[in-house]
Amino acid sequence: MRRLIVAASAAVLLGAVAATAAENGAAPDTPAPPAEEAAPDYAATTLSGDWGGLRAHLYKAGLTTEFIWKLDALSNSRGGIQSGDEVMGNLDSKFKLDLDRLLGWNEATAYLHVIAQQGGKFNARHVGSTLGVSNIETPTNTTKILHGWLQKNFDAGRASLLAGLYPIDSEFSVLDSAAVFVQPPYGASGELALTRGPSIFNTSSFGLRGKLVSDDQTLYAQAAVLDGVPGDPVNPKGTHVQFNKGDGSFTIAEIGWMPAEFGHAFEPTQPAAVPQTPAMVVHERYDTIAKYAVGAWRYTAKADDLFAVDAAGTPLRQPSWGAYLLAERTLFRLDGNPLRRLAVFGRYSMTDGRSSALRDAFNVGVSVRGIAASREDDHLGIAFTRGRYGGAWREAQAAAGNETVNSEDAVEVHYRAQISRKFYLQPLWQRIEHPGGDRTVKNADILGLRFELVI
Repeated sequence: MRRLIVAASAAVLLGAVAATAAENGAAPDTPAPPAEEAAPDYAATTLSGDWGGLRAHLYKAGLTTEFIWKLDALSNSRGGIQSGDEVMGNLDSKFKLDLDRLLGWNEATAYLHVIAQQGGKFNARHVGSTLGVSNIETPTNTTKILHGWLQKNFDAGRASLLAGLYPIDSEFSVLDSAAVFVQPPYGASGELALTRGPSIFNTSSFGLRGKLVSDDQTLYAQAAVLDGVPGDPVNPKGTHVQFNKGDGSFTIAEIGWMPAEFGHAFEPTQPAAVPQTPAMVVHERYDTIAKYAVGAWRYTAKADDLFAVDAAGTPLRQPSWGAYLLAERTLFRLDGNPLRRLAVFGRYSMTDGRSSALRDAFNVGVSVRGIAASREDDHLGIAFTRGRYGGAWREAQAAAGNETVNSEDAVEVHYRAQISRKFYLQPLWQRIEHPGGDRTVKNADILGLRFELVI
């Protein structure tokens, strides 16, 4: 498989190089957004098309549909647990209901997002990384509801309230410029993902989320309270909504400044995963990235300390908490073209360091869109993550006779090529140093190819 990945990656990159050589440097004018009432061009943007006009008819009636299938072919040549290859996939099925059109409920939306995984377990079988390799790999293949909520907006979207099954990594601690990276820590941060049960991909909790946005769109504040243990830990298959004794709650809050949004007439009021209107798609495509945010989270139920015990040998228990700060910014446009841009991002996140393996994590990266004038929707990404292990985890490992290191480091380089508006190819290379924090495990070199189909 490794030769196939190399060959396919070379073809994608050679195509981009050829496009760069042929570019004339002309920057197109920014087109006017389509009318808000216009339906998406399903025939041009999806493999299944408009279903004989049914899909556009449903959209105008208030139901938006979107189906995206991602397939990762990954190969580990050395290091980690063992060399080898795996193929795995994830299908996203999204259904957005405009309750104003359907029921006359002004500024209200219902959203259902079903996920289904297929294939092997690359990191679990071949690498053993604490940070992870692919953001579609899950411990168990299953089909379940990730989003299932109602949202009501107030004051033209300046305030909103959401209730239902809700993953926090769809709106909290989000780095938009890192969205196309394959490694998991560019979504939910590594140390948070390892806690007792955050509501993130692929299992979400039931809860409430409130959000406020300033009149000029530049400032926001949001907070969420959810069940402390998502799903059913004993049965990871299927969708489970349970409120068991001892679950407690999980609370998260974030405030942010987005200076590039100053004076914009409209902005998305829902999580990023929700399908957007054609007008919003155009707006976001040409938008400048600029965001600075800080947040904090806490579980009310106490978690076992990974090492400290009382006189009877029972693990000490304490609440688990953490915080983060992030920044991302478009630094400049290429040749003045609003689509072609270079953005940078960084995030530092931390936890109490006693109840999960990682005490903190740091992400930094560069994302270039449209490296060639004729390839405006291609992305080149380079990023680095360091996850540092907590003292309690290292002490517990030492007591068990395991040699550990201070941190696990991960690098990703990818090129995401738009073959058509329906199909993307993303060759990638990753290097993971000290997978799992084990000093005796060799560094892993990974080649991969992500296929993304818009169905």
